[in-house]
Formats: sequence, structure tokens, C-alpha cells
Amino acid sequence: MKTILAWSIGFWEIAIVLAVILLLFGGKKIPELMEGLGKGVKSFKKGMNEVETELDKAKKEVEKPEKSAKSEE
Repeated sequence: MKTILAWSIGFWEIAIVLAVILLLFGGKKIPELMEGLGKGVKSFKKGMNEVETELDKAKKEVEKPEKSAKSEE
């Protein structure tokens, strides 16, 4: 049996969505939209990296007291 994904998007679906976007916004507005989207993705990645860094720092701080407590015993 073939498994059909409910949310799989094919070539034609993407083509139709792009055509609708082109009709709604026009050719001049699309570069501006893509630039805004790119900035948003960049900002999101930066935020995720900052959170990951903070979590790593917190993890190291928690591990330090555990190591020193074990060495004292």
C-alpha cells in the first residue's frame, strides 16, 4: 500500500500558489516581499542561536557544581 501524506505539496500546487501571488502583488512588489521574508528568517535564526547559546551556558553552570560536589565526596 502506498502511504499518502495529507500535506504533501506537488509541483503544480506550488506553481498555482506562485501564479496567484504574482497576480495579487505584481512583479514590482515581489522582491520587496521576498526581502522582508528573508530578513524575518534571518532574525528568527539569530534568535534561535541566542536561545541555544543561553541554554548551553545554563547547562554548563549546572554541571559545574555537580562535578565539584562529586569530587568533594
